[in-house]
Amino acid sequence: MKWLWVALLATAAILGVITGIGVLLPQSHSVTRSSHFAQPPQAVWDVITGPPTWRPGIRSFENLPPRNGHRTWKEIDAHDNAVTYEAIEETPPFRLITRIADPNLPYGGLWIHEISLEPGGCVLQITEDGEIYNPIFRFMSRFVFGYTATIDAAIQSLHARLDQRGS
Repeated sequence: MKWLWVALLATAAILGVITGIGVLLPQSHSVTRSSHFAQPPQAVWDVITGPPTWRPGIRSFENLPPRNGHRTWKEIDAHDNAVTYEAIEETPPFRLITRIADPNLPYGGLWIHEISLEPGGCVLQITEDGEIYNPIFRFMSRFVFGYTATIDAAIQSLHARLDQRGS
């Protein structure tokens, strides 16, 4: 019984430290990643504005009615978690800004996709201007996953998709 109490107290202490550090971390962050693609800007644009099922972990999606004249959709991941997005700026095939349009999540923010023409293809730059409201998630994002993990996975998946299509 004594070991159970020790384990519970140790777990509570660890969670307290993680939460305390998370509270001290800034709620907002901004990170940018870029990658060269051998395809023209339109090929990259077509994938990033099409069905999001090319991204890992996206099981399905649903187009929703426009919001403020902007395209909106809901993505459902493999764990049945749903996130609603809104495309707040679309300038084909060079600039796309999307935002998380669900105020009930423990995170939010924008993704700014900028595609520039380059010899032999194009460069896609993705900037995440994110916010993490939950201090435990803030700690995990900063020290475990890294702020760029989602962007890095998206770029890797985009390369796999475009290389597979041969575009």
